[in-house]
Amino acid sequence: MRAQATEFLRALRRHRESGAGAGASGPGTGGPGRTAPPADDVDAVRALRRAARRISGTLHTFQPLLDASWAEEMRPELAWLSGTLALEHAYASRLERLLQALHRLSGSSAFPAPRPVGRTATDTTATVPTGVPAPARPASPDRGSLTVGAAKAGALLDRQLTLARTRAHSTALQALGSSRFHAVADKVALLASEVPLRVTARPNRGATAPETTPCDLRPLAAAAEERLADAVTALPLVAAGSPYNAQALVHGLSPDPAPHPQDAPWHQVRLLLRLHRYALEALAGADAADAGDPGDVVDVRLLAAGEALDRHRDASEAAAAAAQAARTPRIAPATAYALGVLHADQRHEVEAARYAFQHSWRKEPIRLP
Repeated sequence: MRAQATEFLRALRRHRESGAGAGASGPGTGGPGRTAPPADDVDAVRALRRAARRISGTLHTFQPLLDASWAEEMRPELAWLSGTLALEHAYASRLERLLQALHRLSGSSAFPAPRPVGRTATDTTATVPTGVPAPARPASPDRGSLTVGAAKAGALLDRQLTLARTRAHSTALQALGSSRFHAVADKVALLASEVPLRVTARPNRGATAPETTPCDLRPLAAAAEERLADAVTALPLVAAGSPYNAQALVHGLSPDPAPHPQDAPWHQVRLLLRLHRYALEALAGADAADAGDPGDVVDVRLLAAGEALDRHRDASEAAAAAAQAARTPRIAPATAYALGVLHADQRHEVEAARYAFQHSWRKEPIRLP
């Protein structure tokens, strides 16, 4: 936890040095006559989010060993911070994923290119002009209907997701300048020097300070692994054993805008898998400290399963964005058709990710030093 707190403070310093932490009105803007490097700001925000997420996950697993009031106060604040900072990147990557899928499905790129994260509209060094279509192969006759609506569908998605991304960026800037964030940063700074462990009710006789309880991480890490195993057991891995699961696509035709009913258990497994990985990293760090060996242990089976669940989350959210765009009033039938094909394509990606997860999960664990 001290190491992650140090990473948090280091990322915060990088973010402030980039110029976006104070007085910036948007990504890539700095002081008068100066432009802050947007890539450094994006990397710093990503590092802030990653450190906050890891500290929060460690608090969740090992909370019985920590000061109760401090842990209960820190966990929601870290979750708020990591969730707020993740929104802008999520919208940008979702737009890029959908536009690439449209290009793959239609064989045409006559729709807006995704705007890179951390750059303004005036920065044209890494963007493609939207008014000039990129060279593309002619669409085959069986893709004629999809090609007609692909450009308008891409433009609609670009407008909606770019607006959402802009709002998320403004929200993130306000959060990083708020007193709430500064209070979290102050607590993380204290965490970098000392972890507030739970104290015993009755210190030893003659002790001048409260005595901390022994910190055995293994039982709590084992409990996190059991929660993950129970959640995976509840998944329909038999249905996910095929890369094409037509039964799971039936719910995608429902007009209900609520999240897909089959996705929630998989998202929960993704969170539990992340907590399990963080617990293993804490155990490996403690064992390495005891043995004097700084080497890390990586479980490639868990990494492959986590990557599959990340793809599952991305495809699920992209499908929901396509369905939401298809509900826009007064759009052309060709545009709605393209969005419907895009939605089905992303739901197939969801099923492929589930198949990849069950394929990697059932393998024997492989640990590399």
